Formats: sequence, C-alpha cells, structure tokens
Amino acid sequence: MTHRILIVEDQADICKLIRMTLEFGDFEIHEAHDGETGLNMARAVKPHVMLLDVMMPGLLDGYQVCTRIKQDPDLKKIQVVMLTARGQATDLAAGSAAGADAYLVKPFSPLELIERVETMAGASVV
Repeated sequence: MTHRILIVEDQADICKLIRMTLEFGDFEIHEAHDGETGLNMARAVKPHVMLLDVMMPGLLDGYQVCTRIKQDPDLKKIQVVMLTARGQATDLAAGSAAGADAYLVKPFSPLELIERVETMAGASVV
C-alpha cells in the first residue's frame, strides 16, 4: 500500500530535501507552500501523514492548520508532524495544543524523518 504524504513547507530547499528523503520509501508525495493551500490539499488528497511547517506566509500558520485538521471529522485521523526551527518548550506545547502527533525541530536528521514518517504512515488509518 502506498501512503500519501503531504509536505506543507514554504522554503523550497527544505521541501526538496524532504521530498528527496522520502522518495526512497513507498510514498505518494504531495506539496503545498502555504497554510491555506496545505489545508485545501489535505481535504483533497487525504494524506496519511502531513509534514507541516509552523512559520509560513499567508493567513494560516502551521498551528492553525493543524488545529483545523484535528477539528475536522473527515481529516482528524491524518498524522500531523510539525516541522519547525522553533524548539522551545512553549513551541512544543503550542504544537501539542494544536493536536500535532509529533514534532521535529529543524535541522532534523533525514533518517529520523523517514523513520518517523514510516512509523506514522504504518499506524495511520485514513
């Protein structure tokens, strides 16, 4: 079974790194570059795992997108991994409050990323 992954990241180089890391797995990869597009793509694609940047341009940041996904009965089973350069306890708490399933602080290890995504995709029931 191919698992759908949605990367929501506004920095092209980081998006490319994530895509290259995950291309070795059996994943169908989708990308969005701001919160609104990410939320709309989540509704359209129904990814198993969503890699969600916190700080993005536009109306919605990653925490707001995560909150909306977890409050939506059709989307709440999506496993959300917050990706951020902000690794303070208050940032982790905000991610947890938004309903994030995991938190990876940039710069993250590609190995850690793929292990986390594979584990979460395997546990996903979308």
